[in-house]
Amino acid sequence: MFDLITIGRCGVDVYPLQTGVSLDRVESFGKFLGGSPTNVAVAAARHGLRSAVITATGADPFGAYVRRAIRDFGVDDAYVATVEGAPTPVTFCEIFPPDDFPIYFYRGEHPPDLQVTPESLDLDAIRDATVFWFTATGLSQEPSRSAHAAALAARRGGWTVFDLDYRPVLWESPEAARRGVREMLPHADVAVGNLDEVENAVGTRDPEAAAQALLDAGMRVAVVKMGPEGVLARSADERAVVEPVKVDVVNGIGAGDAFGGALCLGLIKGWPLERAVRFANAAGAYVAARLACADAMPTTDEVLALL
Repeated sequence: MFDLITIGRCGVDVYPLQTGVSLDRVESFGKFLGGSPTNVAVAAARHGLRSAVITATGADPFGAYVRRAIRDFGVDDAYVATVEGAPTPVTFCEIFPPDDFPIYFYRGEHPPDLQVTPESLDLDAIRDATVFWFTATGLSQEPSRSAHAAALAARRGGWTVFDLDYRPVLWESPEAARRGVREMLPHADVAVGNLDEVENAVGTRDPEAAAQALLDAGMRVAVVKMGPEGVLARSADERAVVEPVKVDVVNGIGAGDAFGGALCLGLIKGWPLERAVRFANAAGAYVAARLACADAMPTTDEVLALL
């Protein structure tokens, strides 16, 4: 049985090795494992959790790299499929610390990770996992949307976490994104998102109002990331506001994935909400102070040292 199963994006992150330089002037790049749900699985594995990711790559050298990297990070790759005809996605970014990291997705019209089908799922494993983590992006196209619905229908207990992850460029319209997210909210019991993402989900970017709306929608836990104001988390009987951890930011893109993997640890361990969110927030800060995403995910001891 897995502690955590995630489903969704994977690919190759190609990051410039020069900071403060636009892509048209960058001279060298580093290649890293990418894709938010994949990185969350890696982050959880770094905390000793048994994790797997449901995704797919292209039948190309980048696909071979992604599968090998997933294994090397201690994540089970049994549910990583290979799709003919569609290239493994590549994502570029620009790095302008402390808070400007433009992302450029090269995913094609129908990337492999959105071609996961309901028939390909191990529904018993999904049902039995302590935590199941899915993202809004996985709802943007078929057959991935139906695969997500089938997976969620199989859940019978544990924690089901909805990463509200909103990438407008990956949806046909803002209306389609709002509709897709709101249809799936009732199938989760934890929601995690920044102000833009909670606004897409529940129609307000006021942190308190958004958290209450998510609880009213059926969440057991609502987590609202407030940027420089920290993180607000609410449950029926707990409220926590956690201030940012001060670090010299290098690349903020992977911070949310580190936060997610660490949050899964807190949920599994049954930590009080404030402890879980404070730990997750520090994990995110740890990665924000480094260039890479998956490669930079901290161990539990490294997060505790930062705290």
